[in-house]
Amino acid sequence: MSVDVRYLALGGITAILLFGTLYSVAYNTYLDTSNPVLTRLPHHLHATHYFANKSNILNLYFIKRAWGWTSAAFLTLWLTSPPHKRTVHRVVKWGVETVVWLVFTSWFFGPALLERLTAASGGECTVTLQSGTVFTVPYEYCFTRTAISRETHPFLFVGSSAESSLWVPDDRLPVLPRLRKGHDVSGHVFLLTMSVLFLVDQIRVSLRARTWSLAHACAVAFNVVLVAIWLFAISTTSVYFHSPFEKFTGYLLGVAGYMVTLLY
Repeated sequence: MSVDVRYLALGGITAILLFGTLYSVAYNTYLDTSNPVLTRLPHHLHATHYFANKSNILNLYFIKRAWGWTSAAFLTLWLTSPPHKRTVHRVVKWGVETVVWLVFTSWFFGPALLERLTAASGGECTVTLQSGTVFTVPYEYCFTRTAISRETHPFLFVGSSAESSLWVPDDRLPVLPRLRKGHDVSGHVFLLTMSVLFLVDQIRVSLRARTWSLAHACAVAFNVVLVAIWLFAISTTSVYFHSPFEKFTGYLLGVAGYMVTLLY
């Protein structure tokens, strides 16, 4: 009896995340991304650990565009599949996953669900000035991603800790408020987990085919390589970013996001 590759993928994700999280706790390698003071500073290991630096190639060109890469991989796989494997059902699954991605990370009748969760768990919309001063502003400025400054929103500075602080000219102003202090679910773990499970599910369809065209073989190879990249990205995130519980909840949401497709 052949082994379902989806179970292998889930087991691999679980093992990688568990090992990386345990390592991060044992060696103090992770950054608490919900702390507004720490998040404005470089990772404490950025000088010695390449993937602790958010400017690394993996983060800039792959993780931040994860669903775009995942969508491209799926479409190449689907378009090069034999006609009887090129079903609408598979496209619907991709569409459902795209909606899940949008709902959790971009929009859900206003703020995304991950933002709502951070706010509901005690998060605050904070502004961090170059002087190091951190103060809170109404949630709407985080939800609408509105940049603020003393010139554009002077009323926000009245009575705040920023009013009496030493004002340091900042060429980065206006600054963008960020949600901090609440439960910051790891969006990377969520999206990468869902992407791996979805792509492996689609590769499984190809594995059942008797023969592949050259184009389809290349598409399968592209998908396998991307899955490997996503697994590596999960390992770097588990080692360097987010608290253990934030990674765990990201993992659970990623699995749940994929399982929605099993309803169709």
